[in-house]
Amino acid sequence: MSQQPTERDFEKPIVELEKRIEELESFSRKAGVDLSAEIEKLRARANEEKREVFARLSAWQRVLLSRDPGRPDAADYIAMVFEDFVELHGDRAVGDDRAIVTGLCKVGGIKVMLVAQRKGKSTKERMLYNFGSPNPEGYRKAIEKMRLAEKFRIPVVTLVNTPGAYPGLAAEEHGQAFVIARNLHDMARLRTPIVSVVIGEGGSGGALGICVSDKLAILQNAYLSVISPEGCAAILWRDAAKAPQAAELLRLTPNELAKLGIVDEVIPEPLGGAHRNPKEMGDLLKTALVRYLDEALAVPLDRLLERRYEKHRRIGYFMESEQQRLVASGASLAP
Repeated sequence: MSQQPTERDFEKPIVELEKRIEELESFSRKAGVDLSAEIEKLRARANEEKREVFARLSAWQRVLLSRDPGRPDAADYIAMVFEDFVELHGDRAVGDDRAIVTGLCKVGGIKVMLVAQRKGKSTKERMLYNFGSPNPEGYRKAIEKMRLAEKFRIPVVTLVNTPGAYPGLAAEEHGQAFVIARNLHDMARLRTPIVSVVIGEGGSGGALGICVSDKLAILQNAYLSVISPEGCAAILWRDAAKAPQAAELLRLTPNELAKLGIVDEVIPEPLGGAHRNPKEMGDLLKTALVRYLDEALAVPLDRLLERRYEKHRRIGYFMESEQQRLVASGASLAP
């Protein structure tokens, strides 16, 4: 991957130290001078700075990281994590939506059906993949390939990375909402293990359309939300510039999602984020996927489906006290 991390204000101290390390390494090679001690000291300082900065990230800063163009995307993970990938095209109805890539492959020797959303890296790729926003044919393609996996008793792995399903007029006319709803219904009943990982953005129904699963994990600097922070801010305050405040209110960060029981596990990223060390991130993801698949495959299929149903029924469940119920109904609390 040739793309460099995008510099953000909170990462400036890290970037400055990394530039200094590169300069010293270059000078050491050209001049034949041993500067290894100084370089190691700077590396230690840079690592400490990364630990401090990334330990106190706000929700909005994690959203920015999830969108970094240098983060590994579906194509990178196909190259680093999966073996013998054979792409499968088309939805058997309209066409082939390139915003979702599907195919047969292996991970750690386990045969899987991969369904992944992709944004692309270059401007040309992003336009080709509709900036990661699938049309209805993309979701139809996804569920058709999942049904194929079910037929041959192959587990499904999905990688989520979308700002949301494409909201254009043609997409709505072609049944965008209906197709996503059908995916939710069919994935809930699919008789094969399903493992999903949010690798970047997890925007609204566009993400949910491929992540109803037995195991839902999320990378440390990704997010999953009912709406984008900008969209939420535009609705609440009619001002997209208030997206940082909206991000806090949405509770969309991995740790918050884990506390709410929406995601099952947070996969740690390399020190400084996946965009700084894609190869290490690929190794971490592969290890996690193999573990998730081994666990799912060890459960009898009927019990697996029961667990899947119970898990999703619990989401959004809460206890309400009698006092809260009375206040909500407008009843008087006076004796």
